[in-house]
Amino acid sequence: MGSIDRYIFKTTLASFALVLVSLTGVIWITQALRGIDLMTSQGQTILTFLGVTSLAIPVLVLIIAPIALMIAVSHTLTKLATDSEIIVMNAAGLSPLRLFRPFLFATIVVALMVAFIGSYLAPDGMRRLKRWDAEITADVLSNILQPGRFAQLDQNLTIRIRERQPGGLLVGIFVDDRRDPKERVTIIADHGTVMKNGDGSFLILEDGNLERFEIGKKDPAMVAFGRYAFDMSKFSNRGKDVTYGIRERYLWELMWPPANDAVYAQMPGQFNAELHDRFMAPLYPFAFACVTFAFLGSPRTTRQSRNFSMGSSIAAVFGLRMAGFALSVMAAKTANAALLQYAMLAITIAVSYWIIASSVVIEPPAGLMEAINRSNARLLRWSRLGRRPVAT
Repeated sequence: MGSIDRYIFKTTLASFALVLVSLTGVIWITQALRGIDLMTSQGQTILTFLGVTSLAIPVLVLIIAPIALMIAVSHTLTKLATDSEIIVMNAAGLSPLRLFRPFLFATIVVALMVAFIGSYLAPDGMRRLKRWDAEITADVLSNILQPGRFAQLDQNLTIRIRERQPGGLLVGIFVDDRRDPKERVTIIADHGTVMKNGDGSFLILEDGNLERFEIGKKDPAMVAFGRYAFDMSKFSNRGKDVTYGIRERYLWELMWPPANDAVYAQMPGQFNAELHDRFMAPLYPFAFACVTFAFLGSPRTTRQSRNFSMGSSIAAVFGLRMAGFALSVMAAKTANAALLQYAMLAITIAVSYWIIASSVVIEPPAGLMEAINRSNARLLRWSRLGRRPVAT
């Protein structure tokens, strides 16, 4: 790799990293705000909140990386064109295809990163997120029981605490249990603590009263107790069994799913669609880079506007990505949609490569430019007429 290649390669990757971090950060913040209830309603710390929400970052990078590469290639080419470096390199015998080589190296780096994220890092992050979320939501004794709130743990079970004190002490506990259709149990305790052992999770109530009202009896039974264990194992063990969805599967699990996999038995089409998405994810950086360079990589003079080429490259990339999303959805029902997506990417890369190798300069039609110029001139005349002073 020569000095020019290293310069372009470093500039492209630096721009890519900056754009990727910026876009991912903005989108992550908007997504993370949806999980703010981890701190408000479930009493989690800011570190837990950041840790849980950051596990979704690899999934965002998987989608944003090709777009960030397209922006980086556009920025680098615009910078080279503004400084007339493309024209100088072309005059020195550097063809557009040769100029594309450092961009290709940068694209290979991005494609390898996307392949690693898609095959392992993104599903691993989604797995950790699902497990962590299950643990947080399952530990109702520590998280859902918030002071001053009536927490309905089951259809006919409601618990309220007045306050929490240091050391995990719960003060002012009220329990209303109607799960047994033959009786209703109401418990009021001065304080209590949570105890977990091999037998399960228990809410240990101290210094309280228990009122049991059985159907068919006129008077309730009242019991004063010094210590009473209320079994909560049913609710604190919800997060032990976690079933991973399709997006939480590693690449090799999608390629060779177990024969007794219940999710695969129910949705084999979604498995195949997700598998093809993982395979095609590294191809999108190549398609986006080739399309962008095909529109912007040819040498132009300073008199030739690059706005049309810039807008056309953005429209082409946007259309390609939207078509890919649509075909991914269709691939869950028909395998031909996945084949069509492969063909679409292959044709896009092949046509873009031919444009680059043939040194074709993509310019707007002359008729279109004349119409735009006439429209601009007409708008300019109207603006001048609107600024003329009115005679009084």
